[in-house]
This record gives sequence, C-alpha cells and structure tokens, in this order.
Amino acid sequence: MPALNVEFSDRELEDLRQIAKERGTSMKALVREAAAADIARHRALQEGAEAFRRFFASHADEFAEAFPDDESPVKSEGRVA
Repeated sequence: MPALNVEFSDRELEDLRQIAKERGTSMKALVREAAAADIARHRALQEGAEAFRRFFASHADEFAEAFPDDESPVKSEGRVA
C-alpha cells in the first residue's frame, strides 16, 4: 500500500500521541481516520454543491421571478450565467 510521510511539530506530535492513547488506538490509525473523514466531508460538500447547482439551474426562472432585484443584467440572447 502506498505511504505518506507527514511532518508534525513537537507539540502536534505530542497532542497526537495523547489523543491516540486516550482513544486506545495507534497514531497511524488516528491520522488515517482523520484523513478519511476529511476526504468523505470534502466529497459530500462537492456532491451537495453539484446538487444545488442542478436544482438552481432547473428552477432559475422561478428564482428570477421570485427575486427580480437579484437578477443580473440580461443579454439579448438570454440570461447571463
């Protein structure tokens, strides 16, 4: 399996040791779980943003009608993206 060397300050390393000890896990497992959680969060945010963009695009006319003061200037060919 690929590996990654990560540098920590002395304080960060001591904090990681303490947290791992408190949780009864290894430092390696602690850091791996933290990275996996951040990856999952990042993916969820990307998926949520894409779902919002699709929703907004499919209801753009309704939003324009409901909030006319928030509309961008309109080009002769249609709405500005």
